This record gives sequence, C-alpha cells and structure tokens, in this order.
Amino acid sequence: MGVNLKELFERSQIRMEDLSGKIIAVDSFNMIFQFLSTIRSRDGSLLRDGRGRVTSHLIGLFSRTTHLMALGIKPVFVFDGKHPELKKKEQERRHLVKKAAEKMYESAVEQQNIEDMRKYAARSSYLSEEMVDDAKKLIYLLGLPVVQAPSEGEAQAAHIVKKGDAWVVSSQDYDSLVAGTPRLIQNLSIAGRRKHSKNLAYTTVFPELTELKPNLERLNINQEQLIMLSMLVGTDYNPGGIKGIGPKNALKLVREHKTPDELFKVISWDEKSDVAWQDVWKTIKEMPVTDKYDISFKSLQEDSLKKFLVDEHDFGVERVESVIKSLVKNSEQKKQAGLTGFFE
Repeated sequence: MGVNLKELFERSQIRMEDLSGKIIAVDSFNMIFQFLSTIRSRDGSLLRDGRGRVTSHLIGLFSRTTHLMALGIKPVFVFDGKHPELKKKEQERRHLVKKAAEKMYESAVEQQNIEDMRKYAARSSYLSEEMVDDAKKLIYLLGLPVVQAPSEGEAQAAHIVKKGDAWVVSSQDYDSLVAGTPRLIQNLSIAGRRKHSKNLAYTTVFPELTELKPNLERLNINQEQLIMLSMLVGTDYNPGGIKGIGPKNALKLVREHKTPDELFKVISWDEKSDVAWQDVWKTIKEMPVTDKYDISFKSLQEDSLKKFLVDEHDFGVERVESVIKSLVKNSEQKKQAGLTGFFE
C-alpha cells in the first residue's frame, strides 16, 4: 500500500544485536526495490553480469542477508502473489511515473548530467519475473525460507507474525500495521553508515521498531478505526484518499465517528472518491492469506551458492568464498556452543 502513518505512529530505535535469534518476516518486494534503487553504477544504470542480466538486487540480497545471518537474525522472505483488483489504478499510476522518469533519464544522458541520471534511473526500477526467480533461488541456497503469499506480501507477513511464527515484519511501509502485525521494523535493509550524495559526511541509520498495540492505545483508536483512518489518507486501493484530509484530521474524524458507515457518510465519501468505500474496506479486511507455508531453516548450500553467484552471475570469487567461510564458521561455533551447554 504505502499508507502515510509516519507522523502519527511513535517508533523506537533498536540495535541489530537485539534482533539476534528472532525470526523476521521480510516484505521481499519492498526490500528488493530498495536494492534496485540504490545499488547502481555512477551513471544510475543497474549492475549486470556478463550476459546482461540484472544483479543489483542479488548483490544487495547477498550482502544484507548474510550480514543478518551472521548476527543470528532469521529472515523469512515473503513474496507478493496476485494483487487485488482495486490495486490496478495504483499500478497504472506507478507505471506512468516510471515512464516519465525514463524520459527524464534519457534527457539527462544526452546532457551527461550524472546526478540526474542516477536520480531518474532509480525512479524507473522494474522487477521482472526473472529477477524474482533469481532472488528466490539465492534465498533458497542460503538455507532460508521463502513464503509465497496468495495476494499482498505485507498482509501475509503480518499474518505470520500474528500467528507467532515470526516476531516482526520488516518493511519500509506501514501497511503491515493496517493488516494487524503486532510489530514492524523499518531500516533493516539499510541500517549502518550511509554517505550523503552531495558531500563527504556520513549519517547513521538505525533500525526502528513500531509496536501496534501501544500506538493504538495512545491514539485512542482500535484496529478497525486504523483501517478507516488509512482509507481517509489513502491506500493503494484508493490512491490519494479523500482530498484535504491528512493524517491528523483523519485521526480526529475516526475518533468522532467510530463506524465506517457513519464516518464515510459524514465526509461524503461517495462524492469525493471514484471507488466505493465498501470495496476498499472489503479488500483490506478480507485480504487473502495462507497457513500453508514452511518456516524451516536449512543448511547453506555452499557449492551451489558459489556456482550460482560466481559462475552464473559473475560475482567476485574471493568475496563469495569469504562470506561463505564466515557463515560456515559462525554456524559451527553456534553448534559447538550448544553441545557444550548440553553436556555441562
């Protein structure tokens, strides 16, 4: 979705080390798009292997995921399925934005404006079926679980956390909170030192944890009112929401009118939106999720992983071997520590 709840919800910084041992349901598309936007050549072009296949997302996934594994964090990657019918309008809007960015990129190339080339290239990122398949294969070779959602990945990730099969959802968006996840963590894929693009200064990015229940209590609303609020400010199923109603005004309205029938009648939804509120409400409330998933962590497939990255996608052999060696050593140390504790 991409619902705007940032100014309403309180977040707290959390250390990566505090997540050790915890299972995290990752909104995979959200993470992969971050890598596609940030891991690029100086001119903004995507990184590719010798056969011209995009590798930016694989570089990001391999680097960040193995870092999480080294810290003892257990990521479960949840992938989107079929998007709801109401999302077509938002998808069309995003497509037009990307097409416009492509034209601006072409113009920047003609002018050899490197800064604009990188900016507009990042805004025109596409995720192909081949790229998704490669991402799933990499995750599988790392021994990590892949969950295929029947529809929206964030709703499925929230479902997994609500069931207690994971501790938190990882996404930059707030939509999993609307879907009812008890906890959301942001910045997991970008945590660490980041260099500013226009100067030599660095900033530190920390993971941020948002807890649903305390925030709802503080805002004095329930989960259904949160959905109502989100619909007012805009979701992927009614982009832009109701004109003139921002998050703070929306909060005031849902506190005063506690049922959707009452609220949407008072604000004259039918006159201000081209989609029926009942359709948006049903789409969010009845989002398909599945219990048919396997969250089991398996051994790293060393040889196959090396072949996939080095032989098939031209990764540096020394880098890959170093990371694999470190992960294997870390795994052996944990097993030994477990055995030592067992015999004491």
